[in-house]
Amino acid sequence: MNLVIFGAPGVGKGTQAKIISEKLNIKHISTGDILREAVMNNTETGLKAKEYMDKGELVPDFIMGQLVKEALSSSECDNGFILDGYPRTLDQVNILQPILEDLNKQDIILITLIADAEVLVDRLTSRRQCSNCKSIVNLKLIEDAETCPVCGEKGTLMKRKDDEEGVIRNRLQIYRDATQPVLDYYSDKVPVKHITGTNSIEIVSEEILKAIEE
Repeated sequence: MNLVIFGAPGVGKGTQAKIISEKLNIKHISTGDILREAVMNNTETGLKAKEYMDKGELVPDFIMGQLVKEALSSSECDNGFILDGYPRTLDQVNILQPILEDLNKQDIILITLIADAEVLVDRLTSRRQCSNCKSIVNLKLIEDAETCPVCGEKGTLMKRKDDEEGVIRNRLQIYRDATQPVLDYYSDKVPVKHITGTNSIEIVSEEILKAIEE
């Protein structure tokens, strides 16, 4: 089974992608993960990406497309895959589609996790990262806002700059502007499953599995 999962920042698509990949025994492909792995392993594509990263520049779409192609070509994807947050723009769609066709993997199901923007803003502004163990927690889900529930250290839960409200609202607007055309493109080409992303993690997982079995 080949899946693509979409969702705005904070909706939990990465969490759901990991859960679904384990339940279905398919490869979870996160562009961030495969980029870091390629750079760490000094692959040819990873070295090209590193040139841009070292200059503080975004890795171009054509290089990210090559990394995605390499990941999809792996034997780990023989049972299928779940592509996490890619493609995000129409330019990336135009790169991905020929890759899927070349690999005979164009039979995909698109899952989009939907959520009210205000819910996401509230969720993300409540996130904190532990300066000691680097775990990310939500203040609404823990009893002691002064203590990291993972490592137990006090006074280490810090708010990241990208969790400031203004930054979050800008990220959500960018997501809407860039991703809606992608969803429009796929709407009449592949099955698109709309799942409410603000329920509990367990319920969202169940609804995804039920939707893709229909």
